[in-house]
Amino acid sequence: MLTLTTHTLEKLEILLRSAGYKVRYEKGNFKTGACMLLSSKVIVVNKFSNLESKIHAIVELVRELDLDYDLLDDKQITFVQQIKQTRLQL
Repeated sequence: MLTLTTHTLEKLEILLRSAGYKVRYEKGNFKTGACMLLSSKVIVVNKFSNLESKIHAIVELVRELDLDYDLLDDKQITFVQQIKQTRLQL
């Protein structure tokens, strides 16, 4: 189970950067708290969302993305597998 902490958010950001994605925090009116810009490897997170919403939104995107495991280290691959196997309880 993932803990809903700043450390978890940082781990998710590092994971996405390692996989070639750019994470930006912007104000937005998107309901999920995050979105991907037209398959351009840019993920925009609503900066006004609370910590739990940010983590939940990014985790949902990670589950949907087809990440290149060749770009990730072993710990990051394990983290992705953990994310894909668990559901967050908010």
